[in-house]
Amino acid sequence: MGAGKSAAGKLFAALAVASSLAMGGVANAGEENATPEEVVAKVWAASRFLHDKGASGLAEFNSKDGQWVWKDSYVFVYDCRLDRMVAHPLRPDLVGRPVMQITDNNGRFIFKELCKAGDEKRGGWVEYLWTRPGAGNVSRKITYALGAEMAFSSGLQVAAGVYDDKASAADLLALTEKMTDPKKFPAH
Repeated sequence: MGAGKSAAGKLFAALAVASSLAMGGVANAGEENATPEEVVAKVWAASRFLHDKGASGLAEFNSKDGQWVWKDSYVFVYDCRLDRMVAHPLRPDLVGRPVMQITDNNGRFIFKELCKAGDEKRGGWVEYLWTRPGAGNVSRKITYALGAEMAFSSGLQVAAGVYDDKASAADLLALTEKMTDPKKFPAH
């Protein structure tokens, strides 16, 4: 177990280096839309945040003015084992409610797919339809999900997404694998 955490810590450090390089270019671009690189970096940081802060850190994820909301994206926290939303900065009405039966306009079970994707070692991407913040209508969203370790809880995951009509979940998975490749970004 200790070796697993050490590997996760090294992976997180490598990802932080990769994402800071990627986000540097984005910051100069001045775009208002979150990028996949930012989403991966935020989700990994959120997972690490929950590991370090435990349950006391959950309130941060419910703040619409907090660090987990940026551009047109946000990090949300859910429990796959207990079937409930744990924290959501823009939809407080969902917090504490069951999530496994939530479907998009195409009948896709969003959280069943997110839980499956988030169980992968380096997380995974899921495509579905969701309301874009500020737009008021449903858009195509691709969300990155990742497991989060927290004391006394074994089913937590964190996720955030991008609204993109062109990227595919497979494309973004390849990007994530590149960003988390320890050969390209060795841990220090």
